[in-house]
Amino acid sequence: MDGMDASVVAGEGRGLLDAPEVDEVFRRLEQNMPGRTPTAKGPKDQPDPFRSVVSCLLSAQSRDANTAAAVRGLFALAKTPDEMLTLTDEEVARAIKPCGLYNMKAKSIRRLCTALIEEHDRVVPQTREGLMSLPGIGRKCADIVLSFTFGADVIAVDTHVFRVSNRIGIVEEKTADRTAAALERRAPPWAQHDGHFWLLQFGKAVCVSRRPRCERCFLADLCRFYSATGGRVGPTQPDNETPS
Repeated sequence: MDGMDASVVAGEGRGLLDAPEVDEVFRRLEQNMPGRTPTAKGPKDQPDPFRSVVSCLLSAQSRDANTAAAVRGLFALAKTPDEMLTLTDEEVARAIKPCGLYNMKAKSIRRLCTALIEEHDRVVPQTREGLMSLPGIGRKCADIVLSFTFGADVIAVDTHVFRVSNRIGIVEEKTADRTAAALERRAPPWAQHDGHFWLLQFGKAVCVSRRPRCERCFLADLCRFYSATGGRVGPTQPDNETPS
């Protein structure tokens, strides 16, 4: 399921919010969650397109702090596709070891750099289709680069955005890619730019994976999951968020 955990969504089959309700959800998110600011940055926020696409590739199954450490280590050795191809797979793997799956990701970085040089004249594409043509880059990574580097109005879907948008009833989909396509249709245009950041922060602070904090949720009166379950996901257990 694109790395997303269906067991913690538990809102499917409960009906979608209508358009005015979806608009109200995003208005409350805008009012209650921090927006994207120069000081609210993470490894997704990379002004250099090449660094951005490499960062996103490294972020798979890795926490933000580990991804950031891997990016720093790698770009201390090489900063361009050509420079990275002068490194051995072993050198790349050592540099990116904090992010996990480092041997596989080292080979993916080599394929990515080769494609950028041979097929894109060393320029990172600025379209979803172009980005997804790169080895190792799926829709989530493409949308993150489009949003965080190129400033496009796109809601990228990571594990938090997937969980929140399906649990509340903004969308009702079983995969991250289908969720992204549905959000593109259903989220109001004014919310497309910052929607990812609001949903992400809400998913980390309130609508967490195993024990959503429904008692303090400012969306409970709209939430399809809460209206059907009262906020009960399953047996009580510690929160265990999947890395985005």
